[in-house]
Amino acid sequence: MKLNAASRKKIPSSKFGLPKQRKYPMEDRKHAAVAKSYAKQEVRKGKLSPASASKIRAKANRVLGSSAGAAY
Repeated sequence: MKLNAASRKKIPSSKFGLPKQRKYPMEDRKHAAVAKSYAKQEVRKGKLSPASASKIRAKANRVLGSSAGAAY
């Protein structure tokens, strides 16, 4: 599901990988997997710190369930 501005604003900050910045929305499993993958790409490009990526990965793993941790 593609998020538009209106639906993104309705998502609580707690559902984002970086809640203070409201980046990397994870309101469902699909978005969590995408956020995890995208964070990894952004670290490689130098646009995201490894520490921020770690926070995103941890949040995504909680959303995805315990078996998802081994994939990254």
